[in-house]
Amino acid sequence: MGPLAGIRIIEMAGIGPAPFAAMMFSDMGAEVIRIDRKGRPEANAFDVLKNGGFLNRGRRSIALDLKKAQAVSALFDLTESADALIEGFRPGVMERLGIGPQACLARNPALVYGRITGWGQNGPLAHAAGHDINYIALTGALHAIGKADSPVPPLNMLGDFGGGAMFVAFGMVCALLEARTSGQGQVVDAAMTDGAALLMAMQYSFKSMGHWQNARESNLLDGGAPFYGTYRCADGKWLAVGAIEPRFHDVLIDTLELSPEAFAGRWNPEQWPHLRQLLADTFLKRTRSEWCAVLEGTDACVAPVLDMDEAPVHPHNLARQTFVRHAEVMQPAPAPRFSRTLAQIQRPPAVPGEHGEDILRDWGFDSDRIDSLKACRAL
Repeated sequence: MGPLAGIRIIEMAGIGPAPFAAMMFSDMGAEVIRIDRKGRPEANAFDVLKNGGFLNRGRRSIALDLKKAQAVSALFDLTESADALIEGFRPGVMERLGIGPQACLARNPALVYGRITGWGQNGPLAHAAGHDINYIALTGALHAIGKADSPVPPLNMLGDFGGGAMFVAFGMVCALLEARTSGQGQVVDAAMTDGAALLMAMQYSFKSMGHWQNARESNLLDGGAPFYGTYRCADGKWLAVGAIEPRFHDVLIDTLELSPEAFAGRWNPEQWPHLRQLLADTFLKRTRSEWCAVLEGTDACVAPVLDMDEAPVHPHNLARQTFVRHAEVMQPAPAPRFSRTLAQIQRPPAVPGEHGEDILRDWGFDSDRIDSLKACRAL
C-alpha cells in the first residue's frame, strides 16, 4: 500500500501537468478517478499500451456529459466522497460548467481543489492560451538555457512537469495535511510561471550576488564552465561532465592524464574556451564506452549521455528498477522510494469511460441512480 492509500482524488481529464500530477498521486497509492468527456472522439481512445499514454496510468475512467444537469449532480455527489479534485483548464471553465471551487466546497467543505494553469488564476495573461515554452519564457528560465546564440526548449519538463505538476501535487498534499487539523479544504492555485520561477531560485540568487550573467554559456551551470558540460567522443556519442569541486576535478584531470598546471586557472572565465577545447580534444580520442570504462563510477563526475533506448538497460537503472515493465510496456517507475509504503503502478492507462459503472457503484451510487444516468445519456 502506497503512502497515499485511502486518499480519494477526482481528476478532470486534460493534458500535460494535471494528468502527470494525477499519475503521481496514483503511483503513491491514492485512488484517482478520471472524469472524461462523454463522446470524446474515438481517435483519442488510442491503444495506450502501444502509444505510451503513461501519464494516464493508474486510474479508472468515467465519462460524463457535463452539459447535462444529471451528470453535474453526479459529479457533486462524487466530490462529497473525495478528498481532493484536480483540474487543468483555463480560469473560469469549471465555473461555467457549474462545478467551480465555490460550488464544490459548499458540498464538501474539506475538499482540496487543485488548479493547475500556465499563467495562474489571475493576472493580465490569465485567460490567454499558451504552452510550456511560453510559460518558462516569462520567468527567465528559457533565456538561460541553450547555446550562446539561441535559447533551447528543455522539452516540456521545466514548465509542465517541474514547475506545474510537481508544484500542484506538493500544494495539494500540503492542503490535505492542513485539512486534517482544520477540517477545511481550500483552493490550490498552481501556475507554471510561478513554479518555473521558483525552480530558478538558485540562479536568481547567483545573479543577485554578481555571479551569473544573462549571456548563455558564460556561467557555471549553463555550459560555460569547461568542467560542467557535454563532450563528443570518437564514436559520435556524448559524455556529461560535472567535475565542479576541486577534488572531483583533480580526479578527472588525473584520469585523463592532462597537466594540472594547464587547468590552474579553471575558475577564470577568460580561460574557459581554451580549457574546454583541451577537454574536447581529449574526449575525441576514445569512444564513449572506452571512457566510461575508466571514468564512470569514479569521483570524476562523468556519465554517458544515454538515449531513451539506452537508459532503461543501463546497469544502474536496471539495479534500481528505475524503469519497469508494466502491462507489457517499459516505462519510468514511480518515484520516490519509501522504506515501508510501496509506491507502484496500480493499473495500465484506461480508455475514456471504461470503468464508469464500477466507479459509481464503488463510490456509493445505487443501481437505480446508475440506470437513470444511462437513460438520460449523462453517463
